[in-house]
Amino acid sequence: MSESHAIHGTSNEHEVVDPVQLRRATLASSVGSALEYYDFYIYGLASALIFGELFFKPLGAAGALIAAFGTYAVGFAARPVGGLVFGHLGDKLGRKLILIITIALMGGSSMLIGLLPTYDQVGMWGAILLILLRIAQGLGAGAEQAGATVLISEFAPRKRRGFFAALPFVGIQIGTLLGAGTFALLGLANREVLFGWLWRVPFLLGAVLIVVAVVIRMRLKESPAFEALEEAEAQRDAPVRQSVGQAIKTSRRNILVGIGLRMGENGNSSIYSALLLAYVASLPAYKGQQLIGTWGAVVAALVAIFTVVAFGALSDKVGRVPVYRWGAFFTAAFAFPGFYLLTLGQVWLVLLVMGVGVGIGVQSMLGPQCALLPELFGNAHRFTGVATAREFSAVIAGGIAPLLGAVLLTATGNAWWVIAAYSAVLALISFATTFVTPETAGRSLTDFNDAERELVNA
Repeated sequence: MSESHAIHGTSNEHEVVDPVQLRRATLASSVGSALEYYDFYIYGLASALIFGELFFKPLGAAGALIAAFGTYAVGFAARPVGGLVFGHLGDKLGRKLILIITIALMGGSSMLIGLLPTYDQVGMWGAILLILLRIAQGLGAGAEQAGATVLISEFAPRKRRGFFAALPFVGIQIGTLLGAGTFALLGLANREVLFGWLWRVPFLLGAVLIVVAVVIRMRLKESPAFEALEEAEAQRDAPVRQSVGQAIKTSRRNILVGIGLRMGENGNSSIYSALLLAYVASLPAYKGQQLIGTWGAVVAALVAIFTVVAFGALSDKVGRVPVYRWGAFFTAAFAFPGFYLLTLGQVWLVLLVMGVGVGIGVQSMLGPQCALLPELFGNAHRFTGVATAREFSAVIAGGIAPLLGAVLLTATGNAWWVIAAYSAVLALISFATTFVTPETAGRSLTDFNDAERELVNA
């Protein structure tokens, strides 16, 4: 028994949860999630609707759209670097400090995008500066969501971890609502005013969220699991915490599991939030209603506010893996009928498809994922493991989805089925991954070792 305790860490069966710190952790994570997805959404919307003309005008309509989505993808490419660097520092120095740094870097970069000169003012220098700021934004975002996920999971009571870990992701929907709602309102303005200066306002408004997030995080204590990690390391001769290379080597299997799980969730999130908007705006049936996809995003976010928590709570009762598996299957099954409905020219069908695809399909995977990813990794390298799995999947699933999708649409003459096939393939990858995923519900987060399928299912 003592040997097992030394290997696995404190089991903490009779854990004591500090309700004040739990509330602060929930709020701190939620505000960070809101800012990240506000930034994510306004950048995605701007890429689909505005940035091509503002920064890449000489490339023509199709080329400018692809270039704009290219800058969108560049931000995702920077995220794994930020995840590795800040994730490792989060395991070494603590969750709180790193989350203050990442929110400032991410939000500050977004604010500066709102001050950029356009192609008409400085030529391609505007595009170069946009790319540099997008990289900085990606570096901060690379550890922000991973840190928020780890933080709330480590504060939450284990029997309700799925519910509490999903609560900050309501912040994602609030950020989406703020971003999509802001752009929907901007769409009512005169086009000359919108492309002249009004497009800058959503980026500059992100400064408010930065201040709020930093103030809240300054008042937060370190998580109980990180304090247990520091105490364990102080009592051992050999270091418990690992380097980035050691952590990745130790957790290679579960990192790959995390990447596979995220393909359907993150990939479809980007398809619905960016690629679908550009596709709908290009259809003759919606001529003069280019922002209808934006209103669809508002509907989807309103639905998701409730469903992400519901699916997280459901995973506490029936397990993370079953909820995830059927969510991925539903998303794949919905893809072809859903995207076909977009071609019928009915506004209410656009709202329905986005409401169901995001509000049910994506959230049925995201809900259990909030607790599942932190539970997959041991306490000695949890931040690094979660950040690595999240951000490498963000590049190969979410980051390239609008770019690859735009290329596929151009190559097929805007064929609806190509988006449907792309969506379904990503969801089926996650569906298949659930069959090699450990069931982690209720696992102790002070355990130094990663979750193992054989042990958990035994």
